[in-house]
Amino acid sequence: MEAYLFYVMAAVAVIAGVYLIFERNPVYCALYLILTLISIAVLYLLLAAQFIAAVQIIVYAGAIMVLFLFVIMLLNVNVKEEEKDALPFQKIPALAMGVLLLSAIGIILKSKVTLGKKGEYTGDYLASVGNTELIGSLLFTRYLLPFEIVSVLLFAAAIGAIILAKRKL
Repeated sequence: MEAYLFYVMAAVAVIAGVYLIFERNPVYCALYLILTLISIAVLYLLLAAQFIAAVQIIVYAGAIMVLFLFVIMLLNVNVKEEEKDALPFQKIPALAMGVLLLSAIGIILKSKVTLGKKGEYTGDYLASVGNTELIGSLLFTRYLLPFEIVSVLLFAAAIGAIILAKRKL
């Protein structure tokens, strides 16, 4: 059952990512990004990383996306929609992704997926060390280079988005 949930949520993340790339309206782009982030959070739950899943939803899907929407509205980026053509094209994929997301949430709540798998980081080990301390330790030892690369990429993306949005500085 975990494999099916993985494939469903991975498909939702990829489809939402594709819609994110091809959508012209920045507000819809932000909504597709939120769907992608929530799908990735479910994948983190499948990997028994409850803390990262919670941080993914609270920080990225919550705080940062609200900030993005605020900046989009502050910069007054107006992309005129084709009102007649936009909704029929988006209704069917939106309904399909909504049903998939609700079914995935139902499966997670009903099953014991959140207990985690057996492996290097078992539940007992996490309870003794602490989930947050283990994540911090891994981020600053084993995964330091990818962590720094991601932070530089996010910084460059933020600067690029500001330059693209505000053409007259």
